[in-house]
Amino acid sequence: MNPLYRNDISGHHAPSWYAASVPPAPDRPALADTIRADVAILGAGFTGLWAALTLARRGVRVVVLDAHRVGFGASGRNGGQVHSGFNKGQDWLEARLGADAARALWALSEAAKKNLRDFCETHAPEAEYRSGIAHGAYSMAERDELAREADYMARTYGHEIHVMDRSQFAELVKSPLYRGGTLDPSGGHLHPLAYAQALARAAEAEGAVIHECSEVTEIVRGAKATLKTTKGSVIADHVIVAGNGYLPNILPQVNAAVMPINSFIAATEALPQKWQEVLSQDIAVADSKFVVNYYRFSTDRRFLFGGRESYSIGFPDDISTALVARMHRLFPQLEGVKIDYVWGGALGITPTRLPMVKRIAPNIIAAGGFSGQGVALSGMAGRAMAEAILGDGRGLETVATLPTPRFPGGSALRAPILALAMTWFALRDRLGI
Repeated sequence: MNPLYRNDISGHHAPSWYAASVPPAPDRPALADTIRADVAILGAGFTGLWAALTLARRGVRVVVLDAHRVGFGASGRNGGQVHSGFNKGQDWLEARLGADAARALWALSEAAKKNLRDFCETHAPEAEYRSGIAHGAYSMAERDELAREADYMARTYGHEIHVMDRSQFAELVKSPLYRGGTLDPSGGHLHPLAYAQALARAAEAEGAVIHECSEVTEIVRGAKATLKTTKGSVIADHVIVAGNGYLPNILPQVNAAVMPINSFIAATEALPQKWQEVLSQDIAVADSKFVVNYYRFSTDRRFLFGGRESYSIGFPDDISTALVARMHRLFPQLEGVKIDYVWGGALGITPTRLPMVKRIAPNIIAAGGFSGQGVALSGMAGRAMAEAILGDGRGLETVATLPTPRFPGGSALRAPILALAMTWFALRDRLGI
């Protein structure tokens, strides 16, 4: 079934706290004709919007098509966490790609965070960017591995991450389950839907055109590529495909390497008097479970707690019970707190949990599979693709070195095979092995 409609109402945002907490954005008209553009972009999330903004600032005629709304997908409903680097450590990347390639990738990821922070400061104060992201470890072995990575990053890259023992981390993150952890001051968190909407406004101010409720049903290749929708088409010199976990099966090379999985978030009632019983600082936190827990507080002090992945296209009938149980296991002090919002959404993952950014045809570039770290890295990908179209392919060449093989069995068998593997890892989480 088409992932664009399995769990959502056409043209409407997920019933999240994010959607409830921002002013409604104006509807943008659906594409209803055949038009021409220099660049056509599929997807109005972080990736597509950063590409559109980068191109429009250089005077390029850009048209963005989205099947729903700006920020409808993972960009508008994620955990809002801004991480450093990639899902694989720099030493892992060095061992496989070489020191020079790994350093170039690190430089791109650091620039991604800076560009995000700068944009929020100048164009999106309503995204409420705040600094600091912590990582919790459930065992001494995990804590020691975090400490080793932090030492390596300090010595090799000059990147400072604070390592904490059990008592120090417990003062920061007040759960009885962690055995220590780290704090990265250069990471952070924000309101993702407000950020996406600000990116769209900035791109439009530079001349980009965005059509909502305009699902791309076919990509026709040629010297000039065509994006077809049910009511119109865009004929363009170049195409950027940024559908990620919501991309229908219209580009097999992408669908074989990027798989959608579902993740879920709960938002409590506002806790202005109680929030520091959970976190002593206004930071984001993720932990070392393979089925990761991730959480933070909103500016009105709602606890936003995410986790509980699902590998079927459809959401479970009951999202809340298992998700809230995970939250209570970590933070017993939150039992009895009212849950005001629960929502889910799809993100794209790759077999290596590294972003896939590659050229599909001479004039078609695609990106996806940010695997839970897309708040910053999606912007990196969008800019790299746009810059390649503008004539500077260095960023695209660098990020394309990330290993992102096809899933076993391609798009046909990726879901059942991955579901079996993820069931095993989830069992390991529960058993603590």
